[in-house]
Amino acid sequence: MDYKKIKADLTTNTRDLRAFDQKTGNIYETLVILSKRANQISLEMKEELNSKLSEFSTSSDNLEEVFENREQIEIAKYYEHLPKPTLIAVAEFANDQVFFRNPLKENKE
Repeated sequence: MDYKKIKADLTTNTRDLRAFDQKTGNIYETLVILSKRANQISLEMKEELNSKLSEFSTSSDNLEEVFENREQIEIAKYYEHLPKPTLIAVAEFANDQVFFRNPLKENKE
């Protein structure tokens, strides 16, 4: 997933709490949904970063030899400038891009 294409804020903003409350009816349920989605995004980003950096790994375990690879630095800078996973999750939730369901509510109906 290309996280640069997501229109998420790079900084935190003050938000209306009732705007999040409307979709689920419970602010705590909304926070759980947002936290689980942020964890998913974080794990996905970490796996992607590790797979890209594994190309540059060496088999020797010598601490004295440190090689600076320009491509590796560029990859690290790219990931540093991405929005945080929580901000991406909030943007996805606000744009109705997150699918969620509550099995307890479905069983009661």
